[in-house]
Amino acid sequence: MMHMTFYWGIKATILFDFWKTDSWLSYILTLLACFVFAAFYQYLENRRLQFRSLSSTRPRTGVSAPLIPKSGTRSAAKAASVLLFGVNAAIGYLLMLAAMSFNGGVFIAIVVGLTVGYLVFRSEDGAADVAVDNPCACA
Repeated sequence: MMHMTFYWGIKATILFDFWKTDSWLSYILTLLACFVFAAFYQYLENRRLQFRSLSSTRPRTGVSAPLIPKSGTRSAAKAASVLLFGVNAAIGYLLMLAAMSFNGGVFIAIVVGLTVGYLVFRSEDGAADVAVDNPCACA
C-alpha cells in the first residue's frame, strides 16, 4: 500500500516497481540519485535560459549590422531551448513524482539537490539585470 503521509524509513518505492529500497545501501544510493537528479535539473534550466537569451537577442542595426543576417545560429539556439524545455519539464515531473513517494529522506534529498543546484548553477543567472520592457509590468 502506498503511503499518503510522510514517513521515515528505508523501505521505499521510487517511480517504478523495480526501484525499491530495502537496505541502507540502496536507500542511500537512492537519496544520492535524487540529489544529483535535482541538481541536474537546475543545470539544465541554466543551459535553457542561456540558449533562450542567445535566440532572443535583437539584431544589430546601423553601421555594425551585417548586410546578410545569420539566422542559423539563432534558430539552432531556439531549437536547443525548446528541446531543453521539454527535457526539463519531464525531469521536473519525475522529481515531483519521486517526492510523492512521501518518503521524508527522498523529499529532503530533492529539496537540497534543487537548492544546491540553484546555488551552483543559477545564482548568477543575471535575472536581476533584466530590464522590464512591458509597460504593464505584469508579465
